[in-house]
Amino acid sequence: MSLPVTLVLVWASAHAQDALSSQPPGAGEAEAGPVFSDTGPDAAIYGAADGYPIGSRATTTQLDRLVGVYSHFDEIFPSRRIRAATTPWQFKRRPEPPIEYTFNSQRLTIADYLKRNPVTGLLIAKDDTILYEHYQYSRTDRDRFLSQSMAKTIVAMLVGIAVSEGRIKSIDDPVSTYVPHLAGTEYGNTSIRALLNMASGVAFSEIYDGQDDIARLGRALFGGQEKDAATIVAQFNTRSEPPGTKWHYASIETEILGLVLRSATAMPVADYLHDRIWDAIGAEADASWAIDGGGQEIAFCCVNATLRDYARFGRLLAHDGSWEGRQLIPKQWILDATTVRPADNYLSPKVATSYFGYGYQTWLLPGEQRRFALLGIRSQMILVDPASKLVMVHTAVRQKPSEPGSLREPLALWFAVLEQLGK
Repeated sequence: MSLPVTLVLVWASAHAQDALSSQPPGAGEAEAGPVFSDTGPDAAIYGAADGYPIGSRATTTQLDRLVGVYSHFDEIFPSRRIRAATTPWQFKRRPEPPIEYTFNSQRLTIADYLKRNPVTGLLIAKDDTILYEHYQYSRTDRDRFLSQSMAKTIVAMLVGIAVSEGRIKSIDDPVSTYVPHLAGTEYGNTSIRALLNMASGVAFSEIYDGQDDIARLGRALFGGQEKDAATIVAQFNTRSEPPGTKWHYASIETEILGLVLRSATAMPVADYLHDRIWDAIGAEADASWAIDGGGQEIAFCCVNATLRDYARFGRLLAHDGSWEGRQLIPKQWILDATTVRPADNYLSPKVATSYFGYGYQTWLLPGEQRRFALLGIRSQMILVDPASKLVMVHTAVRQKPSEPGSLREPLALWFAVLEQLGK
């Protein structure tokens, strides 16, 4: 259920970094460190013999290009740099704990998980300490991994900051208050809150068949046209439900939130991310965000960052927006973003979808404990448990963008991690 970007908004990147030569810091010492492998499940299918090539924009959905595409996307598509922090913050490390999980009545180890799933990177951290960090398919801790729709949650957190700064007066304001170009359109008449909840009621299809609305939107935004993004989204203008009444996944709603942010803050979304979050959490590496032909961040996807920097962002969310005593995102905003109001039961877990609920551009796990996830197609995810401060970052190259049951095994691993390490 990773649902974003069109079948393929053509992702890719290039193998500019010499990943194969990367070595873990302290290799050979007793101290724990990242572990690298030059192979992975079905490595031959993914292009191992050719060094996991990247190809061109025309080949970004080919299986033998996916590993390269999902780790060097910003070298094929125009992207805005997000600078590393002035003062990087460092995780501590502990030796890897044994981790076992049960799936389909089998008792398996985390090593089995990597042998069974096309994972490019897997990192588990508890608060300020990394417990597990492994890479496959010749990927390393220097590669920037494509977020896909994990970027949606980043956008939602930036909206919360903009509200706290008074740049956005209220999330109950209509979009047209901040994006005048959409005045008189159905999206322009929709509240920011409804967009945050994916509940605009405006018709938009996202089934990844190459002919759906997300494919049309992706071709327009990634095609390099110097056309204002507001003009592109305005063509989707048929209301099918009253706003705020029915959940329906539509990446275009995050795209519009990006337009609201750009207008309200008077700065590029990537720069706002850097200034309000990225620098403050001590990101160790440059990141990037794909932009359209007009220079606007493609908000519903396509942040590119290292695994540890994704883990830093996950840690920030686990602490409800606080970083080393400094509140970067208002705590109440994160609580609102990761819970469902009593009046909004249609967003609840097992109601919005057969399993997940939905908050502010964030997936909510069922159960009494507040737990949530950032998800992207082909099994990109960051799972967060605020109570234990456990975070799991998972990047992968599943062969299909979205497929039923694809999250069952990673979730089985996650719940085992919570049980074994969450005390």
